[in-house]
Amino acid sequence: MALKPTIHKAQIELADSDRNHYESLSLTLAQHPSETGERMLARVVAFCLNHENGLVFTRGISTTDEPDIWRHSDSDELLNWIEVGQPDEARLRKACGRSPAVLVYAFGSGASTWWTINGEAISALPHTEVWQFSWEEIVALTKAFLSRNLRLSVSIAGGTVYVDDGNTSLQVTPARLTPCD
Repeated sequence: MALKPTIHKAQIELADSDRNHYESLSLTLAQHPSETGERMLARVVAFCLNHENGLVFTRGISTTDEPDIWRHSDSDELLNWIEVGQPDEARLRKACGRSPAVLVYAFGSGASTWWTINGEAISALPHTEVWQFSWEEIVALTKAFLSRNLRLSVSIAGGTVYVDDGNTSLQVTPARLTPCD
């Protein structure tokens, strides 16, 4: 019998002063049995950094033809393809053919090595941005906040994501790996 995903609920008060975007989010996240808590919280941070109407979590890790997060227009046109982790260049090339905006949020203890090996080829892809989350910051978020029912305040200012649950306050500062257009 196949293992079922663990369902997490997240209530997030999002205050993104960088984009003048403020909203209360009620999210349901399915954590695949092979997905780590770090990866799941990295998906939450990426979601908050890009939140707009139409942004949703996909079936994620269990599917090969969808990113972790994407956004469609009201007419079902794919607008954003967002990967979390260390996707290969071929996967991102395919994403570039499907979406006008491709974002990658790399993280993990091997993310720097992944970028050293793949960075030149990925940087050549059109309309692709690559960011890296600090592995230590993601681990700290996981230790502090991972639970089945998350209640978080997420503030974004100056490119830094501040996460608070009323008792603990931590931050994640993504570093851009691809040059600005």
